[in-house]
Amino acid sequence: MPEEKRVIDLKRVLQEQLVKEGSTREASLKYAEAVFPGSMSAAIALGAPFIQAAERINAKRPDAYSTSFEHVQWLPASDPSVVRDGLTFVGHIKGFHEKFKHAPTPSLLKVPGYFKGTPHTVIGHEAEVPWPGYIEHMDYELELGYVIGKRGESLRPENALDHLFGITIFNDFSSRDRQAIEMPIQMGPTKCKDFAYGIGPWITTVDEFKDLDRIGMEVRVNGETWGKGDSSNKLWTIAELIAWASLGETIVPGDVIGSGTMGGGSALELDRRLQPGDVVEMIVEGVGTLRNTMGQPIAGLWWPEERKPFM
Repeated sequence: MPEEKRVIDLKRVLQEQLVKEGSTREASLKYAEAVFPGSMSAAIALGAPFIQAAERINAKRPDAYSTSFEHVQWLPASDPSVVRDGLTFVGHIKGFHEKFKHAPTPSLLKVPGYFKGTPHTVIGHEAEVPWPGYIEHMDYELELGYVIGKRGESLRPENALDHLFGITIFNDFSSRDRQAIEMPIQMGPTKCKDFAYGIGPWITTVDEFKDLDRIGMEVRVNGETWGKGDSSNKLWTIAELIAWASLGETIVPGDVIGSGTMGGGSALELDRRLQPGDVVEMIVEGVGTLRNTMGQPIAGLWWPEERKPFM
């Protein structure tokens, strides 16, 4: 309950309700764990029973098993099977390529581009961001996270939004110096991205938004606004991005697809960079604030020795 700055322990509430109705504690716990599992992806996969049970409990606003935000340790809003991150905002496409001094590839006009990243370095709200010592130019990227609600294969844009569960905030932390080395290999980003993906603080279900293409977005660093805009001016629609992600493969509940960075939503476009200890806040209308603190560079990591030319 964001407006009350507290969270409800749904599993505990359901268990106690069942006990009052005559169930044993063991049986009620098993039932409550089935309806409210520890995995958000598993919960979303339950579909209507999960949502309906949560809404019934929330309607009663139980105080007995709620905790204020200040006492909560936040996990990532979802535990996706794979991270997908798109490139759809026209402003960022232009700004990014201008800073790297090369023209956008015409391929961006042919298909909705995205890359796949590891789900094992996903972090949540208030988490410290790991900073591998090989990174010198650290950046954030302000994005929406499209959370998938049901399994789908080879969807079409006209039915793709039926598979959208909700929206979260997605911060695609990026090493710009390593990205400049990796991308010319033409196999996609690896070490410049996979050290951390911020997802949180929670998921707002899609029915809570009046217009998915006019969601206000802002990023602040140490309290100073570095970028502000909204989710309009996309090269590809949300439905097209989801359909493309599912084409010839499978998307599953809890998967998160990054919208791509909002125009002006990265420090690269401002000729700025993050420093250790910086506090990065991403604010999205209808969702909330995802706040992370940059960690200290991790020293002593191995790095490959450059090879001699073979051509």
